[in-house]
Amino acid sequence: MGFKEKLSKYYTDSYIKKYGDRMAQFQGTVISAKVEEKTILWIFHTLAATLIIRPERSKAVIKCSYKKNRWFKKPEFIAINQGHNVLVQGLKGKGDKKSKATGDVITIMNVVNFTTKKDLFPVDHSQIKKARQQQVTRTK
Repeated sequence: MGFKEKLSKYYTDSYIKKYGDRMAQFQGTVISAKVEEKTILWIFHTLAATLIIRPERSKAVIKCSYKKNRWFKKPEFIAINQGHNVLVQGLKGKGDKKSKATGDVITIMNVVNFTTKKDLFPVDHSQIKKARQQQVTRTK
C-alpha cells in the first residue's frame, strides 16, 4: 500500500470514527424542493437548498438541507423537482437539548437523482444498484 492509499485510509477511518453514528442514507420521493441563491457584491455566493422527502414505504417525511458558500464562483446544485426519485446521503443532526430544530434536519453530503440520472458528487452507480438490490432481498 502506497503513501496516498495509507493517507486516504487514515482520513476515511477518522471520518467514520467521528461521524459514523450520525451517517444516514435513504431513498424516496421529493415532496418539496427549494433552492435559494444569494450574491453579495458579485464576489461571495451562497447556496441553500431545502428538500422534503418521503422515504419509500413510509408515511413520515424527512427534511434535508444543503448549504454551500463560495468566493468568486457560484456553487452548483443538481436540478430536483417534485416527484423525482432520489437517494440522499448525509449526516443527522447532533440532537442537542438546546437545538432541537437542527436535530431533525439531515445535512446533505450527496444527492443522487434516479429520475434524471444525475448526482451532486460523482458516484459509481453500479454499487448503488447492488446496495438497493440487497436491501430488497433482505426485507422479503
